[in-house]
Amino acid sequence: IPVFILAGLLVHCVFLVSIFDIYFSSPLVHGMTPQQTPLPPPAKRLVLFVADGLRADSLYELDSKGAPRAPYLRGILENNGSWGISHTRVPTESRPGHVALIAGFYEDVSAVAKGWKENPVEFDSVFNESKYTWSWGSPDILPMFAKGATGDHVYTFCYAAESEDFGAEDAAKLDTWVFDHVKNFFNSSRSNQTLFSALNEEKVVLFLHLLGIDTNGHAHRPNSREYQENIKQVDEGVKEIASLIDNFYGNDGKTAFILTSDHGMTDWGSHGAGHPSETLTPLIVWGAGVNYPQRVTSQFFGDNFLKEWKLENLKRLDVNQADIAPLMASLIGVPFPLNSVGALPLDYLNSSALFKAESMFTNALQILEQFKVKMSQKKETTLSFLFTPFKPLSASEQINFLKKIRLYIQQQKYDEAVSLCKTLINLALEGLSYYHTYDRLFLGLSIALGFVGWTTYVILVIIKAHTNLTKTVPSNKKKSTVLFYGFAAAAMIIALFLLIQTCPWTYYIYCLLPVPVWYAVVKEIPVIQDLATNVLSLHIGQSIGFLLVCILGIEILVFSFFYRSALTVGLLVFAGWPAITRLWIQAKTKAMIWTLLCVLLAIFPLMPVVGREPNIPLVIAAGLLTLLISFFSLASLCKSENKYKYKDNGDLKVYFYQMFSVALSTYIVSSTHNSLKIKQGLPVMNQIISWMTLVSSPVLLLLSPTFLFERLFSILLSLMSIYLLLSTGYEALFPLALFGLMFVWINMEQEALQHYGLSLKPKLAVFNFTCAMDITQFRQLHLDDIRRSFFFVFFIVTAFFGTGNIASINSFDPASVYCFMTVFSPFTMGGLLLLKVAIPFVLVSCAFEAVQVTTQLSSKSLFLIVLVISDIMALHFFFLVKDYGSWLDIGTSISHYVLVMSLTIFMMVMNGLAQLLTTQRLGLPRRTKHHST
Repeated sequence: IPVFILAGLLVHCVFLVSIFDIYFSSPLVHGMTPQQTPLPPPAKRLVLFVADGLRADSLYELDSKGAPRAPYLRGILENNGSWGISHTRVPTESRPGHVALIAGFYEDVSAVAKGWKENPVEFDSVFNESKYTWSWGSPDILPMFAKGATGDHVYTFCYAAESEDFGAEDAAKLDTWVFDHVKNFFNSSRSNQTLFSALNEEKVVLFLHLLGIDTNGHAHRPNSREYQENIKQVDEGVKEIASLIDNFYGNDGKTAFILTSDHGMTDWGSHGAGHPSETLTPLIVWGAGVNYPQRVTSQFFGDNFLKEWKLENLKRLDVNQADIAPLMASLIGVPFPLNSVGALPLDYLNSSALFKAESMFTNALQILEQFKVKMSQKKETTLSFLFTPFKPLSASEQINFLKKIRLYIQQQKYDEAVSLCKTLINLALEGLSYYHTYDRLFLGLSIALGFVGWTTYVILVIIKAHTNLTKTVPSNKKKSTVLFYGFAAAAMIIALFLLIQTCPWTYYIYCLLPVPVWYAVVKEIPVIQDLATNVLSLHIGQSIGFLLVCILGIEILVFSFFYRSALTVGLLVFAGWPAITRLWIQAKTKAMIWTLLCVLLAIFPLMPVVGREPNIPLVIAAGLLTLLISFFSLASLCKSENKYKYKDNGDLKVYFYQMFSVALSTYIVSSTHNSLKIKQGLPVMNQIISWMTLVSSPVLLLLSPTFLFERLFSILLSLMSIYLLLSTGYEALFPLALFGLMFVWINMEQEALQHYGLSLKPKLAVFNFTCAMDITQFRQLHLDDIRRSFFFVFFIVTAFFGTGNIASINSFDPASVYCFMTVFSPFTMGGLLLLKVAIPFVLVSCAFEAVQVTTQLSSKSLFLIVLVISDIMALHFFFLVKDYGSWLDIGTSISHYVLVMSLTIFMMVMNGLAQLLTTQRLGLPRRTKHHST
């Protein structure tokens, strides 16, 4: 069976990775020639301010007194420059946002997996095309543009990574650092001749990356006083720097200024997904070559922002984030970045009609260049009779377009030239997308085939090995040899086909995976025939009814990914399970408790998403409640008839240590959050204790006895002490309610077994996990076992969504990890957040392990049913993945699929982990005592 589990893990990992190859691979192509506007540019230099994490509404709206939050910038957009909203794309993280701004293309989603700091791909940027770029700011952002630049003309000045501390007194000092360093830089240049002459060159970029607003938003939320004060400080800093630069250059009117942001932020202080608060960022442009404010009487947008911000009479010019790169390039006259897909926003330019038309033409040529390279690449790797070109931009069409545009410019019909350029840009972008997604259908079908084959195979394994629905059929050697050669030949043909087309190696995996899977299925045809005759002899009505119930159950699970309240409905149905199946009569008390706990747990999915509003008193209450339950449980254990278990006080000591650990965790949470509230940072002692708890809890757990109740109780205490440290609100109560229900579930399954007359009732109190592994008489599967597996999958999904992790990147709140760390470190923080998500999973998995063992089933057979249920769900989500529509939909569709696939892989790992946690015991050297008889 390990071979089977390994094969399953491998297959699921392929399914999981495939989505990134099919939907989200890197759009970059290389080998284009740079395109530059032939006319002199309006500006010699450009100053780019990026206020990281600044929302459009936070900057533009007026405060409660009706005064602007950023008086200087408000004055600019009313009197000196142009303004609008820049629309960003998913993932709304700092790295992709800066790449869109400065290089003009949207990084594919897979760049997230490769980390934010390094360049997963080399790309061209405005900085690279400039003569000199000086940049100041965060070590997470600046190095990636210096690393990708050719030659040595991009200079970076960064503060230490440790400065990005969410628990610090005031993150605005990160911005003050930047402003101070820029001032010192200009002052020192007066006495440094080389630097002075470099600064006076043309095509110079100064980049100020301001991270304070983002850090304050994470730590205190965007509606906090700290975030809004930080906006004021940035406003003053921008004012000082603008006046310093104007003075330095003797007010020559050759400097262009741009202020924007890489992404916004949700009200609860996170970003990454596609909520409007994350994707709408401000854009204010002023200085050389930029249009003055344009007064209008009316303008129409689908939102109410203009009215809210009192800006109805000033023309709002919205752009896509990638459009800012060509805007910067045309202002200072550098070639457009090679991979840019931005369209130049002409309304921002205050220059001649000829300059606008020529710039737009350059823009169109530069995007067309990418289209040509992409097309030739696809053509080379596709068999000529299979290649279907993008019709609207055939070679003759391209020549037509270019001739017409040139003619219009010569005839001074600039407006016609510009509109034709826009058409050409849109077509070229469509064509780029067409060739980028050329193989999608073919790969999607391969994966779907693999999915269906794998699920069918697992169902066959269940029926053949764990039920008595089929007789053992002697295998026909001759037939199986022919089959083998047939499938081997098919694999050879597919491989040859891919080889001729020089496809990437991953294509071989996706296309060849269905072959062995379906070979395994077809080999079992005798079993399928035997099964068909057996099924036909059953009651047709019953079978169809059962099938419908199964489908309904799975649909509720799929539905719960979109609406958490579906879980509440499911739990309320579960509450009535004893009444429906007459278990009510058999075990009244247990059935009562089961119903009560189901209703209690059903409240959680209706609660608001976790982390939006921290509530530390609830975490403390959860800690105290855990201790209270522990005292009662220990008292009842000590009173129970099995007193012989506690001859040795060592076992009791373990529980007391665990209870002390829970009490300590409760105190640490309270004291850490108080310390952060009064801005004294994370106390070092608390941090040390938190990490020690994290390490010691699993060890203490393995020291406890392996009797069923004792071990499960110990698992709860160990995991609670870690979970409390990672909680910020009501979710701390969730594992308690979940564990209560799991505990009753184990007891209810015992009653169900008796009810169906499947076995005698073993005494749960003396049941030991270690002995259970030796049971040789595992029983065969019964229809009721499908319900058991469904309960498990349902509880696993409840464990995830119960505390309101919406299936989205932005639902994670950094406040959860403040007991462990406050300095920004994406991977450690991510790891701790994953651990928080995993703890309820572990509780459910251990309970499931107990159910399997007490109901005399081999853990393999129930687990295989679970695998089938989750694979059917995953196939659902595979077809629901989108890469079009609103960014919120795209982000959610990716995370749903990744989530379901991860759950499946996770459940395989959890299955092993649960066995380890329930059966293993670390022996401590004990002193032997001599008793006088």
